[in-house]
Amino acid sequence: MLKGLRRLTAVLSMVATAALLSGCAEKVVVLNPKGEIGKHQMDLILLSTALCLVVIVPVLILTFYLVWKYRHKPGREAKYDPTWEHSTKLEAIWWGIPIVIIAILGTITVRYTHMLEPSRPIEHEAEPIVIQVTSLDWKWLFQYPEQGIASVNYVQFPEDVPIRFELTSDAPMNSFWIPQLGGQIYTMSGMAMKLHLIAEEPGDYMGMGANFSGKDFGKMNFTAKATSEEEFEAWVEQVKGSSPELTTEGYVELAKPGVSDVQTFSSIPEGLFEKIVTKYSSAHNHGSSD
Repeated sequence: MLKGLRRLTAVLSMVATAALLSGCAEKVVVLNPKGEIGKHQMDLILLSTALCLVVIVPVLILTFYLVWKYRHKPGREAKYDPTWEHSTKLEAIWWGIPIVIIAILGTITVRYTHMLEPSRPIEHEAEPIVIQVTSLDWKWLFQYPEQGIASVNYVQFPEDVPIRFELTSDAPMNSFWIPQLGGQIYTMSGMAMKLHLIAEEPGDYMGMGANFSGKDFGKMNFTAKATSEEEFEAWVEQVKGSSPELTTEGYVELAKPGVSDVQTFSSIPEGLFEKIVTKYSSAHNHGSSD
């Protein structure tokens, strides 16, 4: 009776786990990509997981099989061979298969690492839009040098148009991440990094700071909104017509530690992003030019 209850509990646990995991693709945003880079990264995750399971699943099955087969039981008929110590065939299997899998995994990882290099432009017929990102304590400043506007904790861009993010920090190092569009990249003072992403469909995507940077780092979230080009242009005109200017003095105030609501600015000081980068060390400016 007790054994039957244990088996039933094990089966129910597995069924419950499968039911909970069935919705992971929707709830775990990394597994629900909406852009070219995010989709490639998910492919790498799935390929790596599948290759690892080739080893893990047989090992788990054999573990349970051996425990069951050689369990203590009066009158059991399992062969007992205390003098056995070596099998060339088994050694070749449990060393050979992992070596082959590691070689395949290494080849795939190198290929995807080269293909998904953050500073590598996305091949597309449309010209990329440039957005300059500065991580502050504890907020994100987005500058649009071509449009002459800026926003805080909110970034908007056209769908199906490459985005060239140029990133730096005027605070402790952080990590910029829009999970459904692509992987993280660090923002560091005195450096200008690049990240190319694209959204293949309209939507509001979660953005965040993925690196511990002090007391309110957990509030460094922002919305990344992909819209049609017409809606994006309308938003730009709305910001220009209804928002205050961002002055140099205003930026100094904004850069002080503290959380912030969404803000927009109709103009930005000329060369502000470059001044933030060179403020710390011009010698460490990486990737700021093509």
